[in-house]
Amino acid sequence: MALKNLPLGISTLSFLLESNCIYVDKTEYAFNLIKSPGRSFLSRPRRFGKSLFVDTLKEIFEGNQKLFEGLYIHDKWDWSKKYPVIKLDFAAGGGKSQEELDIRILDMLEENGERLGVQFDSQDLAGKFRKLISRAVAKYGQRVVVLVDEYDKPILDNINNTQVAREIRDALKAFYGVLKEQDANLQFIFMTGVTKFSKVSLFSGLNQLIDITIDEEFSSICGYTDMDLREHFSEYLAGSDPEEVKRWYNGYSWTGSETVYNPYDILLFIKKRMVYQNYWFETGSPTFLIELFGKNQYFLPDLENIEVFQRTLSSFEIESLNPITLLFQAGYLTIEKTFIEREKLVYRLKIPNQEVRLALNDYFIEDYTGISSDLKNRQGDLYNALSTGNLASFEQYIRSLFAGIPWRNFTNKDLANFEGYYASVLYAFFASLNAQIIPEDITNHGQADMTILLGNHIYVMEIKVVDHLPEGNNQALQQIIQRNYAEKYRNREGITVHEVGLVFNKTERNLVQADYVTTP
Repeated sequence: MALKNLPLGISTLSFLLESNCIYVDKTEYAFNLIKSPGRSFLSRPRRFGKSLFVDTLKEIFEGNQKLFEGLYIHDKWDWSKKYPVIKLDFAAGGGKSQEELDIRILDMLEENGERLGVQFDSQDLAGKFRKLISRAVAKYGQRVVVLVDEYDKPILDNINNTQVAREIRDALKAFYGVLKEQDANLQFIFMTGVTKFSKVSLFSGLNQLIDITIDEEFSSICGYTDMDLREHFSEYLAGSDPEEVKRWYNGYSWTGSETVYNPYDILLFIKKRMVYQNYWFETGSPTFLIELFGKNQYFLPDLENIEVFQRTLSSFEIESLNPITLLFQAGYLTIEKTFIEREKLVYRLKIPNQEVRLALNDYFIEDYTGISSDLKNRQGDLYNALSTGNLASFEQYIRSLFAGIPWRNFTNKDLANFEGYYASVLYAFFASLNAQIIPEDITNHGQADMTILLGNHIYVMEIKVVDHLPEGNNQALQQIIQRNYAEKYRNREGITVHEVGLVFNKTERNLVQADYVTTP
């Protein structure tokens, strides 16, 4: 029997099924969501299947029963009820100004009016939207379903221009305010996006949307589970290492328990004959986000141990963007664990998988150092030095690395005067090698700045930044030895422990003293 086609780039359910493509049944989630009237919001990263799920809802509400034969919802939904559906899709964006966005919204309203056979007129977009809803109810005798896909894309497309982003946000606030006025005429509202802008009226003032983003019941509403891969893709993935596929493309969680694969990754991994690459990461442009980290002088090793309250994850303002919130909502961080602390729910975050870890830190390296050319060879040299315990080569590499950083990367960052800058640059390089990193490694005698585990070697590091060229003993190494930071790593069979003291000078902006002690 011939294998089904891969649903690459298809977000229309009818076309997907008619084209004999694989469909991972998400209609159980749809049924649980729509079995009673409601207003819901779902945040997921780009290319996670949000648009296909929205189109699935549209087909259900319009009563297209035949499409759902053999699927979970088929014998559970009342297909005799058909609802008028207004679908607004912002996946293509909204332009570079409020005026361009207004044109885009008007086009969508007119398209919906033509499909529903409803005529409406008004001087402004909010008025047109209001009349479209009320006249659809009058014509069909049923309340309206409103589906909005990627509601926030017009804002995100302009996020590096605060004034335009604010104007577009305020325009959307007025437009979506119609949904509050028309509440009695609405059966169901479902909106998707990547971010949750608190000053859009959907999330402030109206308080009508229930955010199901981190709801346990809907944790796998988008993405593929391990069971999905076994049931639908086992023949396609024959010959691959399941654990390696999981390490590269799984790890996304919005509850801290069940994890999912990025669908785009899995489909392209199969399409490209199971070559491990950064498929999903390369479809986006995290440049603005990375620059935000540099602008905020974020201490990169903190990415290994992020704990935040729910408010940090749920929303933010254009005027005060939080880079951690952006990383989470864009899919570069995910929930590892949830727990209660001081009667508040706390989320521990992590980078989800190998793909994101390697690619994200390549971007950090470029932004924090200004180095983009010859990155592969530089990483290769560092990996060879660390994986073989060649500390002389490691020291030479570090000096060469910081000598190659353009002057502006120091003068434009106040962080460059402190240990945090040097630790951030080293962290990004170590993480891009997939080394295990323990920042601020705590012992019963204090904490080392950073511990690196790579292959059969463990490096316990302390970093100092001094005003003048050092004289005498290496203070960083002496601290490691005196406080016995490496004690807990000794006597491990087959493991070599290296205590490494690195001293940088503010004037030289480079490593000026490096000493180490190795214990087999």
